[in-house]
Amino acid sequence: MRYVFHQDDTIRYRYPTHVNDLLYGREEATATETFIVVLEPGEAPPLHVHPDVEQVFFVMEGSGLLQIGRGDEAETFRLNPGDTARVPPHTYHSVRNDGEAIMRYVSVDAFSGPHLDDEPTWDSHAEALCKAQGWDFAKVKQAS
Repeated sequence: MRYVFHQDDTIRYRYPTHVNDLLYGREEATATETFIVVLEPGEAPPLHVHPDVEQVFFVMEGSGLLQIGRGDEAETFRLNPGDTARVPPHTYHSVRNDGEAIMRYVSVDAFSGPHLDDEPTWDSHAEALCKAQGWDFAKVKQAS
């Protein structure tokens, strides 16, 4: 069992809209997984929701905009280095790098539901994301 994970040992997943550098996946923990999101200027993951996850973001570098909600109910919050944001389960969200430099933030996923039944590993989650977005998982994973 591992207890310490270093950013130099991450596994890279290059999606068309962003990068996730996996520190450790859900298969290595009871209720969490942690990764570093890397956004080039203008990049943002698609607006999405997690029914079984509360996410906590800690901004390491760069800046961006956190969108919470969608449509007329959407709110936008500025994120800068040192900021921590919390996204509850069942909440639509996305972070967009609106700056001119790379944005990096740590994302800690805290599970509150039966995620292990449908997506027991990080790869199974990434594969489901790719399928939902029409992305080629083999290309995403090959970038690692």
